Amino acid sequence: MKAMMLTGIRRMEMLEVPEPKIINDRDVKIRMDVVGVCGSDIHYYTTGRIGSQVVRYPFPVGHEGAGTVVETGKKVTRVKPGDRIAIEPAMPCGECDQCLAGRPHTCRKLRFLGCPGQAEGCLQEYIIMPESSCYPLPENMTADQAAISEPLAIGVYAVQQSVPMKGKQIGILGFGPIGMSVLLAAQAEGAERIFVTDKIDARLSIAKKSGAFQALNVTREPVTEIISKEEPLLLDAVFECCGQQEALDQAIDLLKPGGKLMIIGIPEFDRWSVPVDKTRHKEICIQNVRRQNHCLEKTLHYLSSGKIDVSLMPTHRFSFEKAKDAFDLVAEYRDGVMKAMIDF
Repeated sequence: MKAMMLTGIRRMEMLEVPEPKIINDRDVKIRMDVVGVCGSDIHYYTTGRIGSQVVRYPFPVGHEGAGTVVETGKKVTRVKPGDRIAIEPAMPCGECDQCLAGRPHTCRKLRFLGCPGQAEGCLQEYIIMPESSCYPLPENMTADQAAISEPLAIGVYAVQQSVPMKGKQIGILGFGPIGMSVLLAAQAEGAERIFVTDKIDARLSIAKKSGAFQALNVTREPVTEIISKEEPLLLDAVFECCGQQEALDQAIDLLKPGGKLMIIGIPEFDRWSVPVDKTRHKEICIQNVRRQNHCLEKTLHYLSSGKIDVSLMPTHRFSFEKAKDAFDLVAEYRDGVMKAMIDF
């Protein structure tokens, strides 16, 4: 079968590799239909690593996927050949202290699609996943919605972990797919006013169309001044979604006393710097967000019911053979890209 492999920094090649076989009774063999390009995929593409997770070439990334079941192990009951499915990329052990405490997303032995040292990604024609990672789709759900349910679930989880959202004023700093996922989830939970910032006008246009109260370009607008004028008491929660120190500094300025800072963005540096005086006097709560936890089913329900509409997220499409073009487009933030989708 064909697999699109990272072969070096900003290098990607289509290689022929053996087709995977079912080994365990709970395994499911999936033919990939569509894959979304994630920011973490781009980190691996452009730098070869995220923190301690370092690519050993050749390696296929990709974890936002939807596909069709082609074969199942003997004990599989939740899906059958022909079923269209959304794929949960996390494969926790189910036995460690974290899993038993209801935190499979921080499993001690977690395997995650497209994560170096854990599991190959889904930028290949066929993959094998455990039954527990396979979610059958209702008839009204598209493959794009199924693939986007993965990043959207991160937004749903981040909102769930922040503050009770009904009637709240919040900020989202960085409006890529994760920032958009936070906005859509916050709206679904009843946020009153959502302020969005980014550097790309095309993304800010999507934010406005998606219901942001204000969408501000940080390169030319005094963001803190504008938001403070609209909300003199400042914001209940701010979601840092771009991995930039400047955004974290701004988030702390925008938060009201007792506010909550949610850190979702993946920085390319090793340490954040936090102003002690401001965070201490405001008693700001800072929480990191690690992917998502038990939110995929809720997310799929939001999508199938129409409560969340992600139709504005996919902005560009590429064939499997042109995956490198998709990665280059996203890596360079060209052409107003929000989410690039790769079709098989």
